[in-house]
Order: sequence, then structure tokens, then C-alpha cells
Amino acid sequence: MTANSDDDVLKDDAVAHHDHDEGSALPEVALRVRALESLLVEKGYVDPAALDELIDAYETRVGPRNGARVIARAWAEPEYKAWLLEDADAAIAAMGFTGRQGEHMLVKENTPKVHNMVVCTLCSCYPWPVLGLPPVWYKSPAYRSRAVSDPRGVLEEFGVTLLPSQAVRVWDSTAELRYLVLPMRPEGTEGWGQEELARLVTRNSMIGTALALNPADLAGTEQEGG
Repeated sequence: MTANSDDDVLKDDAVAHHDHDEGSALPEVALRVRALESLLVEKGYVDPAALDELIDAYETRVGPRNGARVIARAWAEPEYKAWLLEDADAAIAAMGFTGRQGEHMLVKENTPKVHNMVVCTLCSCYPWPVLGLPPVWYKSPAYRSRAVSDPRGVLEEFGVTLLPSQAVRVWDSTAELRYLVLPMRPEGTEGWGQEELARLVTRNSMIGTALALNPADLAGTEQEGG
């Protein structure tokens, strides 16, 4: 892999041609699913609200919860972190998270010097076993293009402002290789257990469009919900 500047779009050499498996067959499948959904709703077999709730669960809760457990373990166990960065497939599989769209993954670690962000410039390749379904914005043409041309601008729109000295590296996922970001562990979490740490990890922080929550953020969220 090569880097030409501080803000780079990077590909693994093995997938530089960016071959995707979401070609002509995907629109046909998507249309069939939409038609089936419309028919089931029309016949009264499916409640649209319940369907939206189910999709939201997989998109924002079930999948990301798996990824959060992976990140929390990496924060808590240096040996596991080293394994995760060296062989993400094996390290993630050891926690029981495997399946379609997650056959081959790489984990990129955020540091004070480098911030990583993930995109799929041609479609919506995404590591389902650890992140669930991709959010709508991840699949949008605007994100797919601007994450490459203006990554700092995109990050600012997500509320992330980096130091000028911090490089941005944008990783382009493909059907053969999908990326997961290991966010920096927040300060003030020394002595925390993995379950506590996992609550600080959000879906967006594992895509790179957010930072992990800090303890104050978590406390504020709990107060609002309580």
C-alpha cells in the first residue's frame, strides 16, 4: 500500500482492482425484496412500523454490539489487540462473530497521529458480523464520493474535528476485504471492565465517522434516558 499525502485513500494491493460482488444482480434482488415487502404490507401480514424497528435493531444495535465487544476486548487485553491487528479474521471469529460479508476483514487503529475512516466507493461493502446492516448515509453517493475528496469536511459534519497534525486515512472496502476501525480508548476508563468499555463504542466510531464516547458522554446519555 502507498500513501501520497496526509489524507489518503488506501487499498490493499490484493484488491486494488476493486472487484465487487454487488453488481447487476443486486438491483434485481433489491427490487424483488421491495415488491415482496409492499405486497406483505398491503395484505396486512407485516406491520411497517415493526419492520422498521427490526431493521433498526440490526442496523444500530445487534451488529454494532458485536463490534463493540471486539473493540472493548482489544482495549482491555493487549495480547488480543495485537492479534486483532495482525489477523482480524481469526481474532474476531474467536469471539463467535463470523458470517456472510465478514469473511475477510482488516482492523485499522486510530492513534494521536492517524485517524482512519472507512468507505465503499462503488457500492456498500460493509462488515455485517460486527457492524450489522450499513446505515443509509454509508450507501449514499454523497458519502461515497466526499469521504474520498473531502474526508475532513465529512468528519466535521459528523462532529469530529481533528488536529491539523493528525493525518486522515480513508480505507476503501471491497467485496474481498472489509475494514473496521479500532478507535482510541477514552481517557478516564482505567480499571473499567469490558462490558463497561463496550458501552463507549458506537457504530460510527468503528466506521471512523465518530470518536468513542467518553465517560461524561455516557453519563449524560444515561441521565437523559433515566
